Amino acid sequence: MSEYKSREDISQIKNYIKIARPDHWIKNVFILPGLALALILIEMPQDWGSFMIKLAAGFLATCFIASANYVINEWLDAEFDQYHPTKKYRPVVSQNMKFSLVMAEYAICIVIGIALSLAVNRPFLLTELWLLVMGVLYNVKPVRTKDVVYLDVLSESINNMIRLLLGWFIVCENVYPPSSIMLGYWLAGAFLMAVKRYAEYRMIGNPEIAGSYRKSFAKYREETLLCSALFYALCATFLIGIFLLKYRIEYLIAMPVLFFLFCYYLYIAHKPDSAAQKPEKLFREKKLMLLVAALVVLFAVLTVVDIPIMKMWETAFFIPTGH
Repeated sequence: MSEYKSREDISQIKNYIKIARPDHWIKNVFILPGLALALILIEMPQDWGSFMIKLAAGFLATCFIASANYVINEWLDAEFDQYHPTKKYRPVVSQNMKFSLVMAEYAICIVIGIALSLAVNRPFLLTELWLLVMGVLYNVKPVRTKDVVYLDVLSESINNMIRLLLGWFIVCENVYPPSSIMLGYWLAGAFLMAVKRYAEYRMIGNPEIAGSYRKSFAKYREETLLCSALFYALCATFLIGIFLLKYRIEYLIAMPVLFFLFCYYLYIAHKPDSAAQKPEKLFREKKLMLLVAALVVLFAVLTVVDIPIMKMWETAFFIPTGH
């Protein structure tokens, strides 16, 4: 009897760990572009040892604040997740979990996240609090932006821009990154979220059930989700292009690879049980990972290699006809 009780207790502990989604912590690599951007545009750290400690503290702080958001999301979405083909097996839906323990877990994640943020700097701490507030606005009534068509995508994807800021502030706390790259990063995230919803909507297959699972789905259609994803992708590449033209013209060579990356991600959304529905599983898409690696290497090369002929694109230039 005691052995059975022990196993049951261990199972319950595992359930509480699951709702914090530690398997989603991989998403926090989205702080790295902001960090790399600050290193390229502003300065390299004088003390690499201290920098690595700040980086570790910053990454873990973001993980725990994100987990706090996941915990309330799991609890408040339980009544809707029962209509989802796979989410209905989540612990909060299928197991008997206590509200008091869930809220205690939420508070513990916040305390650890804030404590680690204090080890970085004040702008980083304030940005982590912003990330926490966005989790509340997204999940908690009366606002609950998750239920509002289009705003659901924009309010969730702004977390990508927040992660960009977090990476930046680990390196530089005195200035903000360029607004064009911040907005471009936000809308690139909106593209990812719209494609995720598109894949979910297609997988559920029944508009009525889809509307029961996610209220915003009652007003979406496959066509509107697909068109919105295209809109976000175009806006993102436009804004990223502005940044590239302004700060380093050579980066424009990488744009076709970026365009293809957007297209390939949309292609993934059409696969059965698509990884686009579960971004934490995207590392299993080997071709996508190769594309991302190629883009990173290309940007790294273009950071140090000057191409003089491209400088003509920075000024008005007309080719004479000879007449």
